[in-house]
Amino acid sequence: MAALKVGVLISGRGSNLRALIDGCAGGAIPAEIVLAISNNPDAAGLDHARRAGIPTRTVDHRRYGDRARFDAAMSEALRAAGVELLCLAGFMRLLSPGFVATWKNRMINIHPSLLPAFPGLDTHARALSAGVRFAGCTVHFVRNETDTGPIIVQAAVPVLPGDTPESLAARVLEAEHRAYPLALRLVAEGRVRIEGEHAIVDAPAAAAAAHLNPTDE
Repeated sequence: MAALKVGVLISGRGSNLRALIDGCAGGAIPAEIVLAISNNPDAAGLDHARRAGIPTRTVDHRRYGDRARFDAAMSEALRAAGVELLCLAGFMRLLSPGFVATWKNRMINIHPSLLPAFPGLDTHARALSAGVRFAGCTVHFVRNETDTGPIIVQAAVPVLPGDTPESLAARVLEAEHRAYPLALRLVAEGRVRIEGEHAIVDAPAAAAAAHLNPTDE
């Protein structure tokens, strides 16, 4: 199986980019990250790519007059690199409908909540405010509406007594670093197909037993 050529878009520290790089190392995932793009020239995450020998590119959104021109510049760089699947990993810019249409069913994102709960920003503070007992992350195909699209993988973590948005975010981030490489592997192995607005995944389901928080012990 030929390695799937992957592009990654980041804006900041790039910890999920690093998780994807580590996941692809040694052929564990039949994919090759061929380009990392950031809209922020100071994004620390670009260093992860450089250390791994992955080409990087900065497409600074402040240098473009509108969103469509910015998206066109990114698309040009991605096409030149031969990208077949696009991963958003902490990319903090809205994408134009045209860009989303171009990459429909070829662009995935990770969001730090159990979608459809808590789309958008400040997810951990909102989860704590709502009093939920579980939080988590979601990897999904991208659609025009923010944080929507067919769901590939979700990971749940318990909300603990005394949690702050920061402590909950750290626990969710650990789950993200497992969920995103898994989702990429499933897509790269051809084990995900789209039916309507659902992702059908050819992989074992989680155990059917309930997970309680708090426990009944």
